[in-house]
Amino acid sequence: MKSLTKNKLFLPLKMFEDREYIRRVLYIALPVSFQTFLKMIVNFVDTVMIGKLGETAIAGVGLANKYFFVFILLIFGIESGTGVLASQYWGNNDIKNIRKVLGIGLLLSITGSIIFSSVAFIMPDKLMMIFTESNNAITIGAAYLGVVCISYPFTAATDIYVSIMRAVGEVKVPVISSIFAIIVNIILNYILIFGKFGMPVLGVVGAAVATVAARIFEFLLTIILISIKKSPIICSIAKLNPFSRELISQFGKTALPVIINEFFWGVGTTLFSVAYGRMGDAAIASITISTALQDLLVVSFQGIAIATVIILGNEMGANNLKKAKLYGSYSYVLTFLVGVFASILIMILRIPFVSLYKVSDNVIANVKLCLMVFAFFFPFKAIATVNIVGILRSGGDTLACLFLDLSAVWLIGVPMAFVGGLYFKFPIYTVYAMVLSSEVYKTLVGYIRYKQGKWLKNLAIELTAN
Repeated sequence: MKSLTKNKLFLPLKMFEDREYIRRVLYIALPVSFQTFLKMIVNFVDTVMIGKLGETAIAGVGLANKYFFVFILLIFGIESGTGVLASQYWGNNDIKNIRKVLGIGLLLSITGSIIFSSVAFIMPDKLMMIFTESNNAITIGAAYLGVVCISYPFTAATDIYVSIMRAVGEVKVPVISSIFAIIVNIILNYILIFGKFGMPVLGVVGAAVATVAARIFEFLLTIILISIKKSPIICSIAKLNPFSRELISQFGKTALPVIINEFFWGVGTTLFSVAYGRMGDAAIASITISTALQDLLVVSFQGIAIATVIILGNEMGANNLKKAKLYGSYSYVLTFLVGVFASILIMILRIPFVSLYKVSDNVIANVKLCLMVFAFFFPFKAIATVNIVGILRSGGDTLACLFLDLSAVWLIGVPMAFVGGLYFKFPIYTVYAMVLSSEVYKTLVGYIRYKQGKWLKNLAIELTAN
């Protein structure tokens, strides 16, 4: 008993002594975090460049991207579901089913992206009216959305390939593709937004054109690189056959709740923006600017979450359940440490960060306070995310994840946003704190589910047995 207590007390020390765990986490988490960080850098540069056009431009593009946010969460749901299965099959050396999972992922994601793109292309102004009543913001956002939606199918296909590559341990190709795509995006942003090198001044439309070009380039480069590497996921279309009855059944049980989870979580969090948008352009500009810095630091635990779902999935697929359980506890400790460090970093960076924007003193003051609020809730958000996206999903406990995410958003976050922002008319930083209180709920209830151990399952054996 004393030995067990001692092991629990010194879990952080044990984690850092476990070289295999640290090596595997760093091998996956660092490239994933770096790739995500690079994408956030593009969003950051976009926001800064568009910020030169004024608060209304920031608000319009920020709200237009909320539609993309809902779309990308649908893709993330498909990506997460396919990644869970692919990581377990990789642990079981089942290449055949990994390719079929890729086929299902591509079919669903491309179909979904075409639907989202079509709606945005046909009626961008109607979509913008959902988020704001500002005519100027609607006009600017619709102009941006009507062009950038062309990139959605390319983004969807790239993300599914990236998810499967990570599951089979190929983490370098996505980073290389992202680096070159980001360079293309930033250069075209500068040229097209401000009309450099003889090009016309296109403003927010220029930013949209740059994004489309970069996403097409990234998709093509990704396919070329994995073909050169002769990755096991490159195969004929026939081997991508997504219509295996057993696999569809397994996918439905494991991945469908993830897709539903991410989509309706995205819809719920988008409603936050509906509330913020009705608080005025200054409020939505404050949130948009705050998010630019937040996103750069969120990558710190997103990498851990992806690494966790892959590592735990590999171990459970190989039937090493005790090892998966131990690694799950390590992920909790590592996430807490990273979360506290990132909170401190936000507090340090918030003042020099706001000086990059040409906005009113009121917006600057609000941004500083929003960042203080986010710094306080950051460790809760980090732990909740890694537990749900990394630990619980790794063993297919996706219904519990669905309950945790949707109850937090729809029963806490959305009511808080509308009651605080539109009924009581609190300032934006107070409403933001009310919304983020849902992360505390997810952390506490999620920990209870984690301790029950129902996520420890070998899904690869279940399919092989059929």
